[in-house]
Amino acid sequence: MLTGGPLDVLTGDYLAELTMLILGRDRLKNPDLGYAKTFLRQLEEALGLAHERGVRIVTNAGGLNPAGLADAVRALAAKAGIPVRVAHVEGDDLTARTDGALTANAYLGGAGITACLRAGADVVVTGRVTDAALVSGPAAWWFDWDPGDYDRLAGAVAAGHVLECGTQATGGNYSFFTRHDVRRPGFPLAEIAEDGSAVITKHPGTGGAVTAGTVTAQLLYETQGVRYLGPDVTTRLDTVRLTDEGTDRVRVTGVRGEAPPPTLKVGVTRIGGWRNEVVFVLTGLDVEAKADLVRTQLAEVLEGVADATWTLARTDHEDADTQETASALLRLVVRDPSPDRVGRALTSTAIELALASYPGFHVTSPPGPAQPYGVFTSTLIPSDEVPHTAVLPDGTHLPLPAPPTAPAAEPPAPPAPPEFEARGSGGGAPEGAGGTAPAGSGAEPRETVRAPLGALAGARSGDKGGDANVGVWVETDAAWEWLHRTLTAEALQALLPETAHHTVTRHELPRLRALNFTVTGILGDGVASGHRFDPQAKALGEWLRARHLDIPVALLPAPEATS
Repeated sequence: MLTGGPLDVLTGDYLAELTMLILGRDRLKNPDLGYAKTFLRQLEEALGLAHERGVRIVTNAGGLNPAGLADAVRALAAKAGIPVRVAHVEGDDLTARTDGALTANAYLGGAGITACLRAGADVVVTGRVTDAALVSGPAAWWFDWDPGDYDRLAGAVAAGHVLECGTQATGGNYSFFTRHDVRRPGFPLAEIAEDGSAVITKHPGTGGAVTAGTVTAQLLYETQGVRYLGPDVTTRLDTVRLTDEGTDRVRVTGVRGEAPPPTLKVGVTRIGGWRNEVVFVLTGLDVEAKADLVRTQLAEVLEGVADATWTLARTDHEDADTQETASALLRLVVRDPSPDRVGRALTSTAIELALASYPGFHVTSPPGPAQPYGVFTSTLIPSDEVPHTAVLPDGTHLPLPAPPTAPAAEPPAPPAPPEFEARGSGGGAPEGAGGTAPAGSGAEPRETVRAPLGALAGARSGDKGGDANVGVWVETDAAWEWLHRTLTAEALQALLPETAHHTVTRHELPRLRALNFTVTGILGDGVASGHRFDPQAKALGEWLRARHLDIPVALLPAPEATS
């Protein structure tokens, strides 16, 4: 990023729910730790170049110990003879006020970052701020925005949300990845204007691609609802407009902002207990019977375990020409408050079956001792009870007042459904036999074909604690008319049966031709608990895209011609 083209501020987002748990365990071992050590290693190579080019660095790598990381940066700069001014932001750590927590951190906004930059800092280190604050804070400094400039701040938050996961905005993890060369995608950057609008792009000559699709995918990522609540501003995602402005340039405009809520989110991690797992390989014939035998043989030893989950993945193929593709995987995951119940006594019993169980018995790897797992929860705290403090380069502690807030607003009225029209570019037809439009719709009958949703729609999914979100978007107005009618919350539950016993909420973003679904509780206690095969729901959207339903033929891309 420093060598590829002009840059004013370089940001680094190092924190996630799982990261906070890891840093909390580091701090238990050594109170001087609790920050992302990888940042220091990267800074050794980059600090001199950033200083030479006048690029500010803003990072949340401070984690649970931003003051400690700020001191380490000063020591690194002194050793290298680089005269940089370092500041940090603190006040987010509420662990001492939360019983039984390994970590408890309020999500602060960008005001502390803004204050540090106004005081002349070259490097700003924070603890837990919102990911987007790493962009909105510097933008407020650069343009000297006021706390009440909600539309401008909301535009910067939207840009920050696009940038926060790096190459996910430039073709990484993208549903339509085969359209682009994404072997080494470049990192995204935002050219932010004074009115809060932005152009998302990347340095010339870097890999990947920036398109309306890649930006849409990231806007949908890990958001819940059309109002994206933040500590500085509530961003209305249903107002975002995207415009392609040439190769690798997408303009983000029209973003509206509202006053932030009177509370801050607090992320809390705790040690939830102990876990272990064994994966049995079942090869060839009688896979179901082999699985039943193992379950029966281990039933007695599992009787005292708090939670034991069996999953049979039928990865085997009939008459397979390799042993691996002739094999299925039977996974046992155990959790308990006591490490003894899920430790070697259990795993040894599993291995002792090796000569007394199903034919071909083996496991993917020898099971080890029980490992602690974490639980993530979130709560709310009044924003004026959190001491948001900027520690300036000269050591001055500058308390920052909570921004003006507003009580939670009523959800926006749902937009009117798109018109169902018969037109040459392809209308839409709801799922149903015969592929005809509903009676009285005024539309011509449309031929449908059974096809995967991903032939038409892209998706991006992720986690928010124990909840998952799945964003789905299409690229044409005609496809949006069909998607809006067809993919209801109930339809999603039918397509993804594992969501059927969870509350699914649908949010509509017509300007992005997108739907965003929240699946409450499907991830249990969050990523660190290892509740699911895909504990962060990263592939939930791709599973949805692989499911088949009736799609109007006119909406599907034409098959490629063959020679």
